[in-house]
Amino acid sequence: MANQGGKSNNGRRGRLTVRGTALDHVENADVRLLNRERDVEFIHTDPWRALRILGEFVDGFDALARVGHCVSVFGSARASDTDPYYEAARAVGRGLAEAGLGVITGGGPGIMEAANRGAFEAGGMSIGCNIELPHEQHANEYVSLQIDFRYFFVRKTMFVKYSEGFVVFPGGFGTMDELFESLTLIQTGKTRGFPLVLYGSEFWDDLVRWMRRRLVGDGLITTADLDLMHIVDTPEDACRVFGELHAAHTAADEAR
Repeated sequence: MANQGGKSNNGRRGRLTVRGTALDHVENADVRLLNRERDVEFIHTDPWRALRILGEFVDGFDALARVGHCVSVFGSARASDTDPYYEAARAVGRGLAEAGLGVITGGGPGIMEAANRGAFEAGGMSIGCNIELPHEQHANEYVSLQIDFRYFFVRKTMFVKYSEGFVVFPGGFGTMDELFESLTLIQTGKTRGFPLVLYGSEFWDDLVRWMRRRLVGDGLITTADLDLMHIVDTPEDACRVFGELHAAHTAADEAR
């Protein structure tokens, strides 16, 4: 709408339309670009963060688009190499690699290192999607392809987009976050045909019993939702799930 002086009170700024006092806060794009004094301020703004986030997605997609079929392995960063679960994760990584599958982990120590180590030693693709953290996280030496991320949600996208399924070893809050996010994606149909394997019945049984008693019992999930998880106690059983799936996917790819 034009004002009394015939001058429009609206402004068009690229994909934005601004009106009234908002015009005072949206400068011409060329002025912002060429005003050197404001450059430092810009790198602390949300538009700059959006570009940095986009850059992380592009780097991740570009690096992983050609790696082939993979399985994501989650678990504690604090497990030592004397932990029985460490050796089990190493065996799982080795078995997945021998079945022709790549292994994707968070790229850090503990269970992540073990799974990467097994895949690396078997000559398979060993991928680490590392995250910048103030403590604990450092890249392990068994990663053949490492990608560093600032943002958890970008990193999580890589775990899902380039995996055929998940193996979840015992772990803390980070592992639980990855477990329940994976379950949510499968339950809501955002990912299809993704096996979710929980390794170690001694560790997981109490949680599953609680889920059956409270979540199913209170009508918050269905009994069928619990069937989304497969609990195993041997590396062979974990790898068998994905070996069969990989063989089916490979046959489907060749038939195309």
